[in-house]
Amino acid sequence: MNARDPRYLNQLTRNTLALVLAGGRGARLHELTERRAKPALYFGGKFRLIDFPLSNCINSGIHRIGVLTQYKSHSLIRHLVEGWSFFRRDLGEFIEILPASQRTTGDWYKGTADAIYQNLDIVRTLLPKYVLVLSGDHVYKMDYGALLAHHEENDADLTVACVGVSLQDAKGFGVMSVDKDFRVRQFDEKPDDPQPMPGMDDIALASMGNYVFNTEFLFRKLEEDANNADSRHDFGHDIIPSIIEEHRVFAYPFLDSETGRQPYWRDVGTLDSFYEANMELVSVEPELNLYDKEWPIRTYHLQLPSAKFVFRDPDREGKALDSVVSAGCVISGSAVIDSLLFSNVRIHSYSKITASVLLPEVEVGRHCRIHRAIIDRGCRIPPGTVIGEDRAADAKRYRVTDKGVVLVTASMLGQEETVSQM
Repeated sequence: MNARDPRYLNQLTRNTLALVLAGGRGARLHELTERRAKPALYFGGKFRLIDFPLSNCINSGIHRIGVLTQYKSHSLIRHLVEGWSFFRRDLGEFIEILPASQRTTGDWYKGTADAIYQNLDIVRTLLPKYVLVLSGDHVYKMDYGALLAHHEENDADLTVACVGVSLQDAKGFGVMSVDKDFRVRQFDEKPDDPQPMPGMDDIALASMGNYVFNTEFLFRKLEEDANNADSRHDFGHDIIPSIIEEHRVFAYPFLDSETGRQPYWRDVGTLDSFYEANMELVSVEPELNLYDKEWPIRTYHLQLPSAKFVFRDPDREGKALDSVVSAGCVISGSAVIDSLLFSNVRIHSYSKITASVLLPEVEVGRHCRIHRAIIDRGCRIPPGTVIGEDRAADAKRYRVTDKGVVLVTASMLGQEETVSQM
């Protein structure tokens, strides 16, 4: 049967266990991930990063999912329990949280490969034909069924999902060197001199951190890696380079089946990339369509009233222009322009917010001006505060990125942070 046949695709997805690696710290996001794991980071007005790979699984027909957590996972686990507990276990559907618990050794997860290795006993009880390993902190929409079909068609032992990136950006990724059939011939983790992909002089093939393994093959390689004292126990550094010569390893280029173009994919691993990806959603027709009924992104959200805009006096008009404003927000006699507001944000009168991202439950006092800023959850901006107009002054109190984006957290304002702000 053709691997692209819908009935066969259904068999592939039903025989797949997805394991989402969600223990990342996200150190380059600085204070934004000081109290939460990177996959728990907010995105797009109402979502968290973890919602994207989980929604991709559901939309692809994969309903057996494990989420591996480690670093400061409280808010992530709370989100999973509150928003992703709708599966029918009696029908074989589930999302299981797999925290680092020293199951096989006295160590926490030492790397991406070790994280899976420490849960092999759980995987064995489920007996999937394929194991789909996913990064838990990228923003994209992807049909994993097509990835599984590519893996099956090539009789692969391992298939690595890839995106095309510039040679400069490729220095921060694992880069695939492939032949004309996209069989991987070399893998370099964060190379100084990335090799371009076939037919492209300025584009390299970078790993998305998403892998399909034949289950028994994965077992063997993880056990070998666990017994290697010199290994860093990481898929990119250790597992993939060690199997390329003797096994069938293929790259799966993440391309639109109709246009041949690369779909939307973002690694929001820095403050600037996080800011820019959120700002893209404010445009009239953003590349990432969050209004797509055929591929919905699911999440947990409180039952909140609609956003409200009040006062229309000449010098005190509540309005939002070219902006995304989430439920529960109240814009009271202030202007919000080219900005993205998460839920329950309150803007008091005579303030102006431009080109900024305000996370949930931020409160902005009267007569404030905020420009090109990220305001963390629960911050209370005092009346008369000006942010984003004087870089030197901002740098004394807040964090300012290379591109001039200002990050403001509660601790920077001298305010006590609470568990509800994670």
